[in-house]
Amino acid sequence: MSNPFKNRVFGCIVVKSINSNYNADFTHQPRTLPDGTVYATDKVLKYSVRNYIKKTHPEDKILYFKSLNDDMQPRALGEAYENVIGPFPKNEGKDKDAKNRKEILKNLLTCIDVRLFGGTFAEKGANISIHGTTQITHGINCFPENAIYSEQIASPFRNANDKSADSMQTTLGTQFKLREGHYVHHFSINPQNLDELVKQSSGEALNDEDIKKLKSGLCHGVTFYDSSAKAGSENELMLWVQLNPDSKLVLPSFAELVHVADDENRTIDLSKISEILERPHVAAAIERIEIRYDKTATHVAGTPKNASFHEIHE
Repeated sequence: MSNPFKNRVFGCIVVKSINSNYNADFTHQPRTLPDGTVYATDKVLKYSVRNYIKKTHPEDKILYFKSLNDDMQPRALGEAYENVIGPFPKNEGKDKDAKNRKEILKNLLTCIDVRLFGGTFAEKGANISIHGTTQITHGINCFPENAIYSEQIASPFRNANDKSADSMQTTLGTQFKLREGHYVHHFSINPQNLDELVKQSSGEALNDEDIKKLKSGLCHGVTFYDSSAKAGSENELMLWVQLNPDSKLVLPSFAELVHVADDENRTIDLSKISEILERPHVAAAIERIEIRYDKTATHVAGTPKNASFHEIHE
């Protein structure tokens, strides 16, 4: 069994999106803030990590992921629990409700996505809220332009319900793309978020193997999920700042500290983050800094001292 992971971590993920729609809203357009800046929710990055782990590590349990029952309908939460984990516990006698809740909690912690991202579970008399160890912010497009365009696409089929005079024509649709974007998601990891629940249920804590798979998902998940709408969106860079196990240091969000230049190389500038990490009291609390990116496709400037560099596709 893998060793428990005890370190807290801060970092960021940069997702490049070229003529793509990394995270559409319900009108199928790239999401925008009131000032027009394009952004993506935390859910899209979490989904890409879950999907990557599910496809590359089928032995791991993933609970909070859409699945279909035999009638081709999406499963409810309780149905997903029984499909992924097994039957609900049926303890009898004194304190049966408390015993059932603890057993359900222990079972939930066998799922890697629950250990990473937590979740709310309200089924079968067990109302449980799990504060995940890994928190991810919305991704903000740090490229100066936010150019969204649309294009019409034709379907090869007519609308069978259309009784108008031109119903012999095939239907038309519209798709929206962002010309270029570089989304920055901040993330943090705090294994202590699970300590109390693990103690109460004797469940599984966050471990080294979980972290290895999380890092792989953060480096590959978006590129791996290559749908029609998301074609052109890919993982560009990961910055990983791992603190000493006993450190109490708290770092600010990196999302607003990354700058992507509108130059020939689309340089990712980490200078503001490096300035923070190189302060003496901060540097003393850091165990290691990793930067992962494709040196052929990506140019990075202002990197922290003592950082180790790795290929993002390793």
